[in-house]
Amino acid sequence: MPGEGRGLGPWHFDAHAEIYDRARPDYPAALWKRLWEFGLLRCGVRVVELGAGTGLATGPMLQAGAAVTAVEPGQGLAGRLQRRWPEASVIIDRAETAPLPSAAFDLAVAATAIHWFDLDVVLPRIHRALVTDGHFAVWRHVFGDPSAVATPFRQRIAEIVARRGDLTPPRRPADFDTEAWVRRLTGSGHFVAAHVERFSWTIELSADQIHDLFTTFSDWTAAEVDEAARAVHTLGGHILEHYVTPLIILKRAAAPGTATT
Repeated sequence: MPGEGRGLGPWHFDAHAEIYDRARPDYPAALWKRLWEFGLLRCGVRVVELGAGTGLATGPMLQAGAAVTAVEPGQGLAGRLQRRWPEASVIIDRAETAPLPSAAFDLAVAATAIHWFDLDVVLPRIHRALVTDGHFAVWRHVFGDPSAVATPFRQRIAEIVARRGDLTPPRRPADFDTEAWVRRLTGSGHFVAAHVERFSWTIELSADQIHDLFTTFSDWTAAEVDEAARAVHTLGGHILEHYVTPLIILKRAAAPGTATT
């Protein structure tokens, strides 16, 4: 299953900013609806988005009436975000070092970015940046729903990944292990889990779209990307992918180790 962890790490995305911008699919409408239902995404809410990329999540939040401060270390990605969404306040910096005023935000967001952060540094910083009753929403795409029946294309992808064999697994929860991510995000006591949900969805993709999408995965080599695209060609030119987007909503604890009600 595609993920992140080999190669250039997060700087891989900045090197492929144009491809990333056109290849990454939108987040499901049900996710945005849930944030509205919980009152987290509303007109006037102050949001800090960490690892904002080209603005895949920034745009819908701005359109919902939020005031968004987008933190993105990649200059190419941040530039595209700023040109597309000039209403956003963009900080070109890492989540670990960006200047975040105390109690300045109602909501913090990490959309397909949390796995890059040093959480021992970032969680206390987010805690300080949020108001007393603030929330932290974390979500990401899992490319290849592990609960779906394996398609011929997914079988080809599994074969490519299996050939790597000798890679050391990353020291973080697996993409699809949402419960482990909840434990990791609440373990320091800065946040408590308020809501956990997963959204399953499908999308039809061409060989060219697969080539673009897999190019944006930092743990895929160019040769592996070419092989994935060729697999789509041999399977008829288009394939239906089953993806999942887990959502974790965390509530700011009154103080580290103190749960709020």
